[in-house]
Amino acid sequence: MKMSDNEEIGLPPATRWLERVRAGCVVLSISTAGHLVWEIGQLPLFTIWNEGTRSELAFAVAHCTAGDVLITTAALGSAIILGRAWSWPHGHWTRVIVIAIIIGVCYTAFSEWLNVYVRDSWSYGPAMPILQFGTIGIGLSPLLQWLVIPLLALTLTKSVVLRAIKQTDHAQGKSICEGRQK
Repeated sequence: MKMSDNEEIGLPPATRWLERVRAGCVVLSISTAGHLVWEIGQLPLFTIWNEGTRSELAFAVAHCTAGDVLITTAALGSAIILGRAWSWPHGHWTRVIVIAIIIGVCYTAFSEWLNVYVRDSWSYGPAMPILQFGTIGIGLSPLLQWLVIPLLALTLTKSVVLRAIKQTDHAQGKSICEGRQK
């Protein structure tokens, strides 16, 4: 008989949820900082850089970073559910990272198409490298953002979380081989 993920790692369900929330907060914190820096750095690749006022530039950075945080939250939650990664953050890191990045890149490609070609909400400047998909060109920088930032945030979170788990086990006098007790 297969045990549940909670039984396999010896944690009560309430503790598992708390660890998920904590790990999610670490991912979101690192992602927010990364997306903020990226949004500021890629501003010169959009026409707003030359045409916008300082307040419009500040609003664009704040608005886009807030959107990135929402996308990150949805991508992480969806990756855990779609990947059936019920033991995350104790395991299934690769699965979660791959699915979250795929979701982020796909949503970004859709959002860029919608906002550049349909809504005309923003446009690319001449410095933006473009990937052509038939008649549609999608900016390379936003796509790279959703490859780099989630990978970085999830990889750093993994090292922080696994180190914390190891320290907790060590403090409780358990070896890694023994696993965690209820």
